[in-house]
Amino acid sequence: MSVSRARVLAHRVARHGLHRDGVDAVVDLGVQDGGSGGPAVALAARGLAVPDPVAVWTLRGAPHVLRREDVAATAEALWPRSDADALARLGGFGSALRKAGVGGLEAIDRASRVMREVVAEEKPRGQVSAEMTAALPAQYSYACATCAATHVWGSLFQLVGVFAGVEVLGAARPTRLRPLPHRHDVPTAASGTLLDAYLRVHGPSTLAAAAAFLGTTQAAARPAWPAHLVPVDVEGTRMWLPEADVEALRGAPDADVVRLLPPLDPLVQARDRETLVPDPAERARVWKVIGNPGTVLAGGAIVGTWRAKASGRKLAITVAGFAPLPGSVRRAVAVEAEVVAGARGVAEVRVEHT
Repeated sequence: MSVSRARVLAHRVARHGLHRDGVDAVVDLGVQDGGSGGPAVALAARGLAVPDPVAVWTLRGAPHVLRREDVAATAEALWPRSDADALARLGGFGSALRKAGVGGLEAIDRASRVMREVVAEEKPRGQVSAEMTAALPAQYSYACATCAATHVWGSLFQLVGVFAGVEVLGAARPTRLRPLPHRHDVPTAASGTLLDAYLRVHGPSTLAAAAAFLGTTQAAARPAWPAHLVPVDVEGTRMWLPEADVEALRGAPDADVVRLLPPLDPLVQARDRETLVPDPAERARVWKVIGNPGTVLAGGAIVGTWRAKASGRKLAITVAGFAPLPGSVRRAVAVEAEVVAGARGVAEVRVEHT
């Protein structure tokens, strides 16, 4: 089966619920919270609301908004499948553990149980980190120059949040953590996988992209690679799609929508960024080392970026198109700016194009 990049993007726009037709598959993976009301804006762009939402450190140790009822299954699906998988997810700390002769699964299991014990009640994040540092072996911590203190590795600290059953109160200053009510046990083995959910919303895709989304290696992700996938040639690149989704790909409606997507929106979380934005210079404007902008979606393509500045109950949105935006898109952007303002709880919004 061969399809164009435009057909892939039309399929993804539909699967991401960006036609505002009630499709909520993106919530199966969670909506990453990068601050400034990002999840609320992402959900408003889709006309969605998450029932009984909760923020938890999940994928790559980042905070995601999930359905509360999905947290236990997400923890089991994210539990590493091998020491190699665990060490890969821990990044630089994984290398340090390997040198110290400590297994990745051992470290994640131990830290999960310590965090669960420490967060028996609501506490500031810094206090939890200090108490975990004191309770864990020395090789689980490092001398942090930024903090001028020795504390548990951040990659481990946040990666185990979902396993420990800990909720993140990111709107608090400083961030606070508290135990989930009726929280699940720390997993003992992986059960299920999020690769199916990834391919449902980001497919067709590759093993490399899916593994990067999970924060692991292709070798570690391969044993969980779903069966019943079919190969799809996307303009010369071999990708994979669940067999059940082939007709949806072929029949995806035209992506004739304009949306203002927040930084870290689920659509731009796909790791095959060259599919979303083929031009390298434009990709560099979308994905930054720090401080990503929001993106302008029009006609199934990302056509520019936007940033917002709040002042009291007012919001100023600055839009920068990759090329001059047509009048019809500018008018639609003005409408979508009101959606952003509503999601962020401000009364007035102004849009400027640069």
